[in-house]
Amino acid sequence: MTRPKISVVAPVFNEEETLPEFYRRVRAVMDGLGEPWELVLVDDGSTDGSFQICRELHEQDPHVRVVRFARNFGHQIAITAGMDYARGDAVVTIDSDLQDPPEVIPELVARWREGYHVVYGVRTEREGETWFKLFTARLFYRLIAALTDIRIPMEAGDFRLLDRKVVEDMRRLREHRRFIRGMTSWVGYRQVGVPYHRHARFAGQTKYPFRKMFRLALDAITGFSDVPLRLAWTFGVVLLLLGLVLGLVLLGLRLAGQAPLAGQGLMLTVAILLSGTQLLFLGILGEYLARIYDEVRNRPLYTVMEVLEREPGG
Repeated sequence: MTRPKISVVAPVFNEEETLPEFYRRVRAVMDGLGEPWELVLVDDGSTDGSFQICRELHEQDPHVRVVRFARNFGHQIAITAGMDYARGDAVVTIDSDLQDPPEVIPELVARWREGYHVVYGVRTEREGETWFKLFTARLFYRLIAALTDIRIPMEAGDFRLLDRKVVEDMRRLREHRRFIRGMTSWVGYRQVGVPYHRHARFAGQTKYPFRKMFRLALDAITGFSDVPLRLAWTFGVVLLLLGLVLGLVLLGLRLAGQAPLAGQGLMLTVAILLSGTQLLFLGILGEYLARIYDEVRNRPLYTVMEVLEREPGG
């Protein structure tokens, strides 16, 4: 097998129902491009028969390489590992659940050949997703735009093509709590979007429930913005000024012989509000400290149990 021109990287987590169809469609698309290619499947600690299917695909097709994690490390880490192992001049990252259609890859490659370094898919329609998922997704992108200096296009996910130059720069970014689409925007280069229709899952259940989406949003915000920390300082100043004003008002009422605002209910309400505010900003501070702690430990991003591959030319 010759050295691949284009690498397709796909994280796999409990996708035994989808993998055969995913491989079939990817192979049909990539063979049609007429360039040497490879498919890098990253098994992210699957507990079903996904790895066995990956092994069978590797044995029957030398284009397929498999990276098997020693445990589940998460979607963003799996994408990172795929880029670490990819050998192509261009690397396409795509989920293996077939929500992002492999048939769009030729459009990404065409824009790359025009000179763009990053070509990202823009979802014009999203089948099979609830109104809550759509609402929170839009809210997430708006929060990122408001709180950070990076610009992530609305409805752009992790389905994208990266030039080798971009991949090499991304490989230098080894932060543990990763937000790949934000990191891709951060490195720069010429970037362009390609619209496409996102389908419902081919089979199985979503691997990104609300809990994981919330975690990803926190990683995105704390990874690219210090606004929450500055907001805590600003909020503290506002509360201090309000306290001073309230104190002066109460003092004036007392000097005027009028009954000041008082009572257990008022005091309890004020105490709860202040305590809640303090705990909220302590939580924000804790998120940043946790990121620092992760980086200081300097552990590897992932551990690999085995790699199934054939050397170029072998």
